[in-house]
Amino acid sequence: MSNRYLVRLLCAATALATAGCAAVDPSADYRLVDERVRAALGADVSPRFADDAQIAATTDALLADGLTADEALQLSLLNNPGVRAAYARVGIARADVVQAGLFSNPTLSIALRFPDGGGLSNIELAVAQSIAELWLLPVRKRAAEGELQREILVVAREISRAALDARAAYFEALAAERAETLARESGRVAQELLDAAVARQEAGVGSEIDVNLARTELMQTEVGARRAAQATAESRLRLAAVLRLRDAPDALELAGELPEPPRGGLDAERLAALAETTRLDLVAAGYVVRVAEARVEQEQLSVFADVEVGLSVERDARNSRGDRPWLADTAWATAEAGELAAPSLRPRERVSTDVVLGPTLSLKLPIFDQNQAQIAKARHAHEAACAGRDALLVEVLQETRAAAGRAQASWDVARYYRDRLLPLADESLGLAREAYRSGKLSLLAVLEAQKSLLAARERYLEALREGIVALIQLEKAVGLPAESLLTSPARTTATAPLEAVAGADQP
Repeated sequence: MSNRYLVRLLCAATALATAGCAAVDPSADYRLVDERVRAALGADVSPRFADDAQIAATTDALLADGLTADEALQLSLLNNPGVRAAYARVGIARADVVQAGLFSNPTLSIALRFPDGGGLSNIELAVAQSIAELWLLPVRKRAAEGELQREILVVAREISRAALDARAAYFEALAAERAETLARESGRVAQELLDAAVARQEAGVGSEIDVNLARTELMQTEVGARRAAQATAESRLRLAAVLRLRDAPDALELAGELPEPPRGGLDAERLAALAETTRLDLVAAGYVVRVAEARVEQEQLSVFADVEVGLSVERDARNSRGDRPWLADTAWATAEAGELAAPSLRPRERVSTDVVLGPTLSLKLPIFDQNQAQIAKARHAHEAACAGRDALLVEVLQETRAAAGRAQASWDVARYYRDRLLPLADESLGLAREAYRSGKLSLLAVLEAQKSLLAARERYLEALREGIVALIQLEKAVGLPAESLLTSPARTTATAPLEAVAGADQP
């Protein structure tokens, strides 16, 4: 009888073990991260499964014909250990979800007691299973799911910010190259002005003062060119570090162009309202609040967290009857018969062994500890999560407004230089040169006109750079690509205004 019950218990345990099997597969979660990153960047990047050979081949292909801004974005994530570590955190969160959905293992207890006189032992067999998971498992799993969704959002924001940092470093390096080009072009113009001053002196219509002024201007432009070259080298080093390149940055060839100011503007309030739903860390903060709510409910239900039901089987002990006392039985039979007689061969009466079977219940009574401290702790954690979300919301709104204001102001300044100051400075320099050739104006006036033009060109380039960086900061603040933020798409073109000014009339 006991064997039959034992077989039933083993079959039930096998069924429970089979039902408890679960696999950890975070591939769907990785795809969610990719979708979030794609929505934030407007570009498709999936760098997590590339091996060393793929990384090397892709890097060579991206650098082969010059690096664009989008290629720099892809390259920055391709061999980024931080990206791989971030994806691993998503896998860890998925494992926590699987663990939260599993029942605890049953408890098997066996007791074996031996009688002191020998015989069959007393056996007690019990299998118990906690049933607290019936009310704890749903809320525990809901909390783990919320942690997973929060981790997906946090990882996607980290990856998108890393990519935007690479884009900003790319445009910083590109702007530094353009500034160096302008500095060298300014040196060429200063050299031509010096040649003109020397020619006028040799013709007897110029003075040594004019020559010295022109030579001083040339020296200053040479110093500016060297400083610009150093700035370019430093910006290339920063870009190479962001792209995780091991080679010297001198081999980098930047093939992109600086975008011109867009025709449209930026609506700061619209973008601030948009950021409330698209900013990934703000959405993640909402999941933190949900997880905290689930934790409060979990602690409230944990007042009865140790409840076990089970089944117990027990077989009573049976003392040993020992060997048959043949001499005593013979003596006893002889005395009864009055003569020598053989003992009775009738078998002894069997001693029965009882087997008992029944359910068990184990409950930890919440008398002294009713989980009050943990419930209060969970409630305070929920209050902190709500406060953190509200604080982040204010920060996001103000950050978005500030980034939109900086971007709009930078584009307005760039447009002003491009459309008004640069043409005026170019025209003034041309008139000053003509007047200098005809002897109606001194070289000092020409130098002032030239300085004004060069300063306008540098400030226009600086305004372009500031506008690009501010727009990238706005992308970070809102969590969407620039195309979704501008009222009209930005145009990308060569630095035509700069090149047009560089080719102005010679003295």
